[in-house]
Amino acid sequence: MCSGSFAKCLGITLIPLAILCFLCNILLFFPGGKPAANNDNITDEVWYFGGILGSGVLMIFPALVFLGLKNNDCCGCCGNESCGKRFAMFFSVIFAGVGLLGAGYSFIVSAVAINRGPRCLTKINGSYVYPFVDGNYLSNHTLWDQCLEPSGIVTWHLTLFSMLLIMGLVQVVLCGFQVINGLIGTIFGDCCGCCGGGD
Repeated sequence: MCSGSFAKCLGITLIPLAILCFLCNILLFFPGGKPAANNDNITDEVWYFGGILGSGVLMIFPALVFLGLKNNDCCGCCGNESCGKRFAMFFSVIFAGVGLLGAGYSFIVSAVAINRGPRCLTKINGSYVYPFVDGNYLSNHTLWDQCLEPSGIVTWHLTLFSMLLIMGLVQVVLCGFQVINGLIGTIFGDCCGCCGGGD
């Protein structure tokens, strides 16, 4: 497969992932699926916008660049027909690096949020706190009863942050592939050639 075609496949995959990450982060602003009575009742990591900025907005730019590589018609520079395509592939490596940073940020925020657990109303002091310590609730579901409100907050929190974690990891892998693919395309050129030399 040509390096430009491979990059286009990566771009096609990254766009729906970015949209899903964006939506997951938005849903986290509604603990248990309901509007929060107070912004302080929302888990801190939601406000870090890992899914909105990291795996969302920052991922759209690399995805669009990858999509455009296959049809890039930047041909000819310094008398060399293929150097325009090579420059475009090098440019994609830079954007893949941006994608790696964004997805990595989202992955780390999600991992911290899962380990820390949700903020919820507890039986102990009747206020919104973080009742779990160092992920102890992950293996002990009886601890979930400590959260009175919002209803189903532990499941909501775990499901959405786990989705962000997994999608962030997939984005890291895909952008890592494009770094390698882009370097190969920069060094060896696109096997399809330039100026419409093939599919």
